[in-house]
Amino acid sequence: MESKFTLGMIGLGTMGRNLLLNMADKGFAVTGYDKDPKMIQKLKEDGAKHNLTAYSSLEDFIGSLELPRRIMLLVPAGPIVDSVILELLPLLDKGDIIIDSGNSHFTDTSKRAAELSGQGMHFFGMGISGGEEGARFGPSIMPGGDKTAYGEMKEILEAVSAKVNGDPCVAYIGPGASGHFVKMVHNGIEYAMMQLLAEAYDIMKNALEYSNEQIHDVFEQWNNGRLQSFLLEVTKDIFAFKDEKTGGYLVDYIKDEAKSKGTGKWTSQVSMDLQLPIPSINEAVSTRDLSKFKSLRTALAKTYTQDKYTVGDKDKFIVELEQALYFAVISSYAQGLHLLWQASITYEYELNLHEIAQIWRGGCIIRAEFLEDIYQAYKKQPDLEHLYADAGIAKKLEEILPGMRSVVSHTVLTGLAVPAFASALTYFDSLKTERMPSNLIQAQRDFFGAHQFERTDAEGTFHALWNPVKS
Repeated sequence: MESKFTLGMIGLGTMGRNLLLNMADKGFAVTGYDKDPKMIQKLKEDGAKHNLTAYSSLEDFIGSLELPRRIMLLVPAGPIVDSVILELLPLLDKGDIIIDSGNSHFTDTSKRAAELSGQGMHFFGMGISGGEEGARFGPSIMPGGDKTAYGEMKEILEAVSAKVNGDPCVAYIGPGASGHFVKMVHNGIEYAMMQLLAEAYDIMKNALEYSNEQIHDVFEQWNNGRLQSFLLEVTKDIFAFKDEKTGGYLVDYIKDEAKSKGTGKWTSQVSMDLQLPIPSINEAVSTRDLSKFKSLRTALAKTYTQDKYTVGDKDKFIVELEQALYFAVISSYAQGLHLLWQASITYEYELNLHEIAQIWRGGCIIRAEFLEDIYQAYKKQPDLEHLYADAGIAKKLEEILPGMRSVVSHTVLTGLAVPAFASALTYFDSLKTERMPSNLIQAQRDFFGAHQFERTDAEGTFHALWNPVKS
């Protein structure tokens, strides 16, 4: 009798193909399906040593899998996922497993899970981070939803995931759409960190007048210290990359209009729904949108006088800039994790934040040295509401706060836009303020709309006759 495959992958693009190759390297019998013959041929070429094969017939693909069938989808998020599931359903049996491994919106995952459960299918959403290299050699994996289905997949996922100190960078996230929710917030933090590095580059280039070579050297130095991270490593390499066409540095020839795929926007939107502020992530999303108004920016640059402010002691300032970047990076993680804390309560996701920090330490795009501090903070206090409340983190922030204030004030005088840096500082200052001026806002709301207010010296809600109608 012909042996069957343990898992089948639908979608043999970069991520799907490399994840299959990773699984084959670990000894699993896997196969794939794709409508594009070129994708099938590419898998066969890349997986020649494992005799990997794939199907162009969905029926043959389904027939090649052992029971219960384990089918992973790596197709573009949105209607395509629903279309693939509709094609699959007539060919499947109750108890089969479907795993959506794309960047689906968590609300879509919730809906699909409910519908498929009602038809006797196991379904879960799974976030994967690490890009092409991660998929091939070890990504960070965030599965959530059907726990029975995860149990069937656990051995495979632990084998192919990244490892840190021997620990696999995968764990069962929680019920419902928690896996895709955590991946979405991961991407929001990624947006903020990318924006911070772009702002640090802007400061070095335009306030310190550093060359690309100098910027590369600074980023390289920082990456050898407490700021060590995958994104900083990538960024430093960009400043050493030459353009084949011109012989200059490629970064100087790339148009300053940033694109996005939507996960950062989703993070901002859900933060508004949950009424939990993540200002640095929001600013990163907004700044990408603002960058698209190139013609308007060009016109306004000619309309308004461009400020010019020279930093006096550059050596001192570059030290402060490292402190400011570290401060803002801590803030970005803190904002994202606070959002997860709130989502866990609101959506009953039962999130374990120290496990999430653990699986983010390797394989994923936001992996960084600082994640070890986060992991230890939540391991010590599993019910920690906010990262700022950890004594060790608080000490770090206090030490580097002067550098953060210096950088933000200097850049304001310089006329450089630093929305992510500035928002990280004002977020910190607001969060550590015992009495905010929000009492005035409540007074205003009550004055013009009779929305009522609460008092500091009595229970209940009240309304004042701010402007009595004169007879």
